[in-house]
Amino acid sequence: MKAGWEVKALGDVIDLISGQHIDAKDYNTEGQGIGYLTGPSDFGSICPTVSKWTEFPKKNAKSGDVLLTVKGSGVGKVNLLDIPEVAISRQIMAVRAKTIDPRFLFLLLQSFQNYFNGRASGAAIPGISRTDVTGLRLPLPPLEEQKRIVEVLDAAFEGLTRARAHTETNLQNARELFESGLLEVFGGLNDPDDQKLLSDVSLQFGRGKSKHRPRNDKALYGGTYPFIQTGDVRNSRHIIESYSQTYNDVGLAQSKLWPSGTVCITIAANIAETGVLGFDACFPDSIIGMVPNATKTSSTYVEYLLQFFQKRIKALGEGSAQQNINLATFETEYFPFPPLHVQDDAVERLSYLRSTVQDLETHYRAKLADLDDIRQALLQKAFAGELT
Repeated sequence: MKAGWEVKALGDVIDLISGQHIDAKDYNTEGQGIGYLTGPSDFGSICPTVSKWTEFPKKNAKSGDVLLTVKGSGVGKVNLLDIPEVAISRQIMAVRAKTIDPRFLFLLLQSFQNYFNGRASGAAIPGISRTDVTGLRLPLPPLEEQKRIVEVLDAAFEGLTRARAHTETNLQNARELFESGLLEVFGGLNDPDDQKLLSDVSLQFGRGKSKHRPRNDKALYGGTYPFIQTGDVRNSRHIIESYSQTYNDVGLAQSKLWPSGTVCITIAANIAETGVLGFDACFPDSIIGMVPNATKTSSTYVEYLLQFFQKRIKALGEGSAQQNINLATFETEYFPFPPLHVQDDAVERLSYLRSTVQDLETHYRAKLADLDDIRQALLQKAFAGELT
């Protein structure tokens, strides 16, 4: 520890203010009353964004407080409050500096995000206790040294922030590059004679099966048959290569095994997401399966096509409390299926572009991870007294 620094419990230099529960009927989205933050989803890059207000706050956080997430999936995430006051939910605590520089406290708690996350306990809703925060012992420099460290870190982080913004822009541009490729290919396929229903070019076209109730009955699971859900489709990158659950023989008997190469289309939860099965699998009726007729089309072409028309398909599910589409949605929706050699040319062009874009995305995500590592390394040096 650097000379002149003292080891103290965090509770000796801060006050900790718990959040409060406010009923949904008591807050609004029209800017009336006191701002109400419900969790880390309200956190901005540094300061929070208020989207709800309440006229019935019991106790508030105030400007300069560090907001620490203490419950839920975001345990350890912090934000610095820069508005006069807000009400906070029980998912958050306000850490108020007493004999410590507020900005130094904010940066200090940032460096302990992984620590707090590792301390979280509770199966349903993980969380940390007041003692996990107040009992944290750490070396603290004198106040003037704290301010100097903040100045040095602010200057360093300004450069990192610019680099992150530039990298995120490049990542977004890479995604838009593929979208422009889809437009270039499918925007020109408008021959009326080539318009067909998905069922016209399918060997099988229908919803998945999961007849047994309740659907989460443990007696169905733990076998050798992959069971795909909407999240698996959403998270796939064209080909569905992983799964989180399996059916046993009992599960298979009340479901259906679809062959590898089946195009999966989600029709509930995350609608119009697509992916191609990389293995034989079962899936529930929240997913439509389409087995292409190889004499008329291919699964790769269909999946690219549905990516292009995703916005149009999603729009068909709007207007209900929970957006969804169904088999009937596709009974009147026609899509371009030109001769096979034209489809094959489209697939070749888009597959090359997709590979290029994925390489770019991998590169930019790695760069973002590197920037995060540099930030954490600087924080660790600062609070070990090694920052020059």
